[in-house]
Amino acid sequence: MTAALLISIVDDDASMREALIGLVRSLGYEVRDFASAEDFLASNELDRFACAITDIQMPGMSGFELKRELSTRHDSLPVIMITARAEPDIEEKAMSSG
Repeated sequence: MTAALLISIVDDDASMREALIGLVRSLGYEVRDFASAEDFLASNELDRFACAITDIQMPGMSGFELKRELSTRHDSLPVIMITARAEPDIEEKAMSSG
């Protein structure tokens, strides 16, 4: 039996993290959650992740900054960015960040 893919969830909002954890696990994936981008980057499991799901706007390092840092460390890791805020040009900014 193969191991489930490991997905990271990075969001400062605990209730959003819990909701995403439940959703991702219900799809058959293993999940690790982090309350900040800094905590995620400090993880000793970075090379194990198949995908990162991150909030765009967080205290400290933003989702955009996390994506840039991951691009230098682990350029093949897919990143899905989420946000509850509707700001002008946010989708364009997310797309241009890769």
